[in-house]
Amino acid sequence: MTTYIDPSPVNFQAFKDLPRDQPIHMLNLLQFRDQAEYPARHEHAGKGWSGKRAYQEYGATSGPIFERVGGEIVWRGTFQTMVTGPDAKQWHDGFVAQYPNSGAFFEMIKDPEYQLAVVNRTAALIDSRLMRFEPGEAGGGFG
Repeated sequence: MTTYIDPSPVNFQAFKDLPRDQPIHMLNLLQFRDQAEYPARHEHAGKGWSGKRAYQEYGATSGPIFERVGGEIVWRGTFQTMVTGPDAKQWHDGFVAQYPNSGAFFEMIKDPEYQLAVVNRTAALIDSRLMRFEPGEAGGGFG
């Protein structure tokens, strides 16, 4: 089974090549490890944290940086069942993060405090998806 935690160089370049001066929505789908996997010398190694607990630590430590760059969560949900897609894939959590532009996203991921915080995300997840969308209008029908 192929899993994804970090973007490939090709996918990250495609992200960087898109317009940087418009609002973006980032759809996050998360599948947590039963037990977080920290590097051996990390301060949280050996605490017996679940993946979900490690992701909560990621949220607590990265949240102030996310907010400082203008990010906000515009939707969050808890997975219930797969309707269309592989039956074996069960996401534990999903949310849409909104940024004022991709520059704000880059500012966040380059921040030294964020780079320390992201270790918690890596320890927490067995698989994830991160997809960029241009925000559209809400409401109305499907078309």
